[in-house]
Amino acid sequence: MQREEAQAAVAISIDNLTVEYGPVRAVDGLTLAIPTAEVFGLLGPNGSGKTTTINCLTGLLRPTKGTVRVLGLDAQSDGQEARKVLGVSPQETAVYPYLTGEENVRLFGELYSVPKKVLGARIDYVLEKVGLLDEAKRRVSKYSGGMKRRVSIAMALVTDPKVVLLDEPTVGMDPQARRAVWDFILELRDEGKAIMLTTHYMEEAEELCDEVGIIDHGRLIELGAPGDLRTKYQARDLEDVFIRLTGRRIREGA
Repeated sequence: MQREEAQAAVAISIDNLTVEYGPVRAVDGLTLAIPTAEVFGLLGPNGSGKTTTINCLTGLLRPTKGTVRVLGLDAQSDGQEARKVLGVSPQETAVYPYLTGEENVRLFGELYSVPKKVLGARIDYVLEKVGLLDEAKRRVSKYSGGMKRRVSIAMALVTDPKVVLLDEPTVGMDPQARRAVWDFILELRDEGKAIMLTTHYMEEAEELCDEVGIIDHGRLIELGAPGDLRTKYQARDLEDVFIRLTGRRIREGA
């Protein structure tokens, strides 16, 4: 499938998403349409609503207002079916420390009913892509933080999902591991998958993202391709764009 053809379909549809925690509005009227065969970066300071948006897409949170859909499936009313097409690597690494890397990935594949005849090959494939095949038999408790992140990504992708949500995917990784994950993400895009990621690494967003949305205090304040935004704001890089829009560096809190 050519990327141009794949992009005709909307993979993630967010319409007027609003999430309130008492008097706090964590997400405020967010609207986005993300096509297949695209890497989309959702950027913003800590506390700006990025993870809350992802949690709505996975069905973990119920919106106060608005709708979120994954390949046309409502994340709330069609939640079970929507989760079948989603692969999610959350911000907080969720792995079992006393299982090996391979066992963690296998468990996730079995929970999502990946057929046994393909599961073994799929496990080896995703572990190789994230650079962990040689370490697959070690207990995760012996892994570094960056290695645990890579296990989490492998777990998200073992089901061969059509839509992938990656919340801060490369935190704690060394440059070699980060590059391997970047290459894998771009391969997934070229296969026609939609990838939404959050990141505090602006070079990562520039390297990977076809389009980025910058949010602050739950509101979308800018949307566009990284190169187009650099041109629009006559900025040297994407972090410079961010600073001009929000008045603070991406690595600082809200």
